[in-house]
Amino acid sequence: MTRAVGRQPRGKMPALWCNFAIALPALAAIADFIIGDPWNWLHPVQVMGWSIQQYEKFVFRHIPSATGQRLAGVLLGIALPLLSGAIAGGFVVLTSQIYVPLGMVSAIVILASCLAGRSLRYAAEAVLRPLQRGNLATARQQLSLYVGRDTERLSEAEVLRAVMETISENATDGVLAPLFYGLIGSAISPALGVGLAIAYKALSTLDSMIGYRTAPYTHLGWFSAKIEDGFTWLPCRLTVLTIALFSGRPQQVLHICQRDAPADPSPNAGWSECAYAATLGVQLGGINTYKGQVSQKPLLGDRDRPLDHSIIHQGLRLTRWTCLLWLTLGSLGLGYRYSLHCG
Repeated sequence: MTRAVGRQPRGKMPALWCNFAIALPALAAIADFIIGDPWNWLHPVQVMGWSIQQYEKFVFRHIPSATGQRLAGVLLGIALPLLSGAIAGGFVVLTSQIYVPLGMVSAIVILASCLAGRSLRYAAEAVLRPLQRGNLATARQQLSLYVGRDTERLSEAEVLRAVMETISENATDGVLAPLFYGLIGSAISPALGVGLAIAYKALSTLDSMIGYRTAPYTHLGWFSAKIEDGFTWLPCRLTVLTIALFSGRPQQVLHICQRDAPADPSPNAGWSECAYAATLGVQLGGINTYKGQVSQKPLLGDRDRPLDHSIIHQGLRLTRWTCLLWLTLGSLGLGYRYSLHCG
């Protein structure tokens, strides 16, 4: 009798269990590429977002002190990722005990929900399509759905820069970092691969919602921002190295990243954006406006080429090629690991 997908067998593992563990990250990536996140499906991030909103309302209403809010932020930053990962991994274990194929499908669906590759492409194309038709107003409106900066007065060049910065920053925390943790966890079990990816997604969601230095999140969000930076650091550097290799000019790209990326206040976003900018020969950063407040972002990369639609599509392809390389190497590693334990 085949053991459940999420259960650790004693001694030799069943071949079905091992083969699925090896294939899970690739199957999830394929599902994300083809299907993405259907709008009418409940997404784990929506549940996390609702939970964070309820928690922050409670804290702001009942815990006015800075110290209390900082402690509440630590509790939230630890509890939400652990609880999210435990629920996701536990669900895979439970469904696999009921019916093994059901457990496999649940693992694929949950892990795919952590990968925002298709969503990132959709967001970019939603802005680029009206720009290609000369409809700048619609492009600005579409862009406002995906970025925090003010978009009402952006020129076409500024809209293109915003899209390029979005796809290059989110390539790491939206696609490659959750894939990295899914691969790492899958070396132990599919359930752990799903659990680690969801736990990282919870950290990323916390950072995007409350990880700000400004009021009212100065105290509540500090821990979430710090811990997300820590867990993103390694996959971000691996992303930079991979993008640099694909450029064909790795030393030059890494030199530009070392020159420009440290000026960015984020320990990860600047590196990710700069790797894409240096590889594609464009310059990112500059003046942005957030709720009427002007912010000067550091310049990343050299302006060797004007930023246009084709370069943005090249950036999206870089993300896909990076994902494919990681999946190939990860599958080989998983194959070797499970070859030692499969029956």
